[in-house]
Order: sequence, then C-alpha cells, then structure tokens
Amino acid sequence: MVLLTMIARLADGLPLAASMQEDEQLGRDLQQYQSQAKQLFRKLNDQSPSRCTLEAGSMAFHYLIEKGVCYLVLCEGSFPKKLAFAYLEDLQAEFHEQHGKRVPTVSRPYSFIEFDTYIQKTKKSYIDSRARRNVGSINTELQDVQRIMVANIEEVLQRGEALSALDSKASNLSSLSKKYRSDAKYLNTRSTYAKLAAGGVFFIMFIVYIRFWWL
Repeated sequence: MVLLTMIARLADGLPLAASMQEDEQLGRDLQQYQSQAKQLFRKLNDQSPSRCTLEAGSMAFHYLIEKGVCYLVLCEGSFPKKLAFAYLEDLQAEFHEQHGKRVPTVSRPYSFIEFDTYIQKTKKSYIDSRARRNVGSINTELQDVQRIMVANIEEVLQRGEALSALDSKASNLSSLSKKYRSDAKYLNTRSTYAKLAAGGVFFIMFIVYIRFWWL
C-alpha cells in the first residue's frame, strides 16, 4: 500500500508536491513519517545515492533523485520494491514534463500541489492487483533493485549522518573487500610458491644424499 508521496527540490529540501493517504487510524503516524521525510530532504545533496530504500519499522521509504528533484514514497514494508521504484519513475517523467523548468524558480512550499491529481491516478494503477502481476513488464528500464542502497531512517536522522556519507562508506567497504581478496590471492600464491620451493629443496637434497651415500 502506498501511504505517502512527496516531491522536493534537492538543493534546499523545499517540498514541491505531496499526496497523503486519508486514514484516521494512520493519521498521527503519517504526520510523523511526513516529518521524517522533510528531515531527510534537508540531508540529501548531489553526492547522495540516486536511489535508496530507508527502512522505518513496518514501513519503508523509497526515494529517487533525478534532475535536481527528489521523489519519495512511503509504503508498507511488504510492498514490492520494484513496483515502488517503477511508480517513482513514472512520477518523475510526468513531473519533469509538466513542471521541470519552473522547479529552480519557485520559493513557496507545495507550489505544484495540483500535481496531486496525477499522483492519485498513478498510485491507483500501481496498487491495482493487475499492476502487481505485471510488475516485470513495467520495469524493463529499472535498475536492478539489488544494487539499491538500504539503510534505516531512524539511524540516519538520529546520527545526523548525510546519505552521501553512507554511500561513501559503502564504496569504502567495497574497496576494502576488493583489497582483501587481492591480498588473499597474493598470500595464497606465495604459499604455493613456498611449498614448491620447499619440495624442490627436499628433492635436491635427496638426490645429493643418494649420490654421495651410494657412490
């Protein structure tokens, strides 16, 4: 289920458009999630990963950054990640077509609130069971979701750590992993050569021993 959709300008986190699921039971919680989303927008920058999933208890934030705008959706944790990012891709294409040129010039929050009409229409099509069954066909251009960074929203906001730092840590871990594999390969090669050398020395000593003992 898609509960909250927000669009914000990357440069300063200014909310541009939003759509919230109307549900009295979830009202208070959604206000909290909306507040978290606004905090997240203020932390994002040009160095942040362009696609990311942030776990929030039983919910999950998914965001996409494209052309200086961040598109974010809050879904139930069980909602397919591929479907969430396909939904964001759809919003991005239409929003950029309608309002892309005006994004750098606006100064008032929710200047494009009328985009909620398109959000509602698109959301309905993506939560339809038929859309779920056809998820493969609507994601032919979507990047492999296994490559999308995953973090925890509470940890990111409480530590005050920018997503760019997390992305940097992920890159560093990848580099260290490659270095470890390279070092391990080098040590294995040295070990093999050492064994061969030891075997060669033993063989030569054996030949010398045989020659001098029997001759």
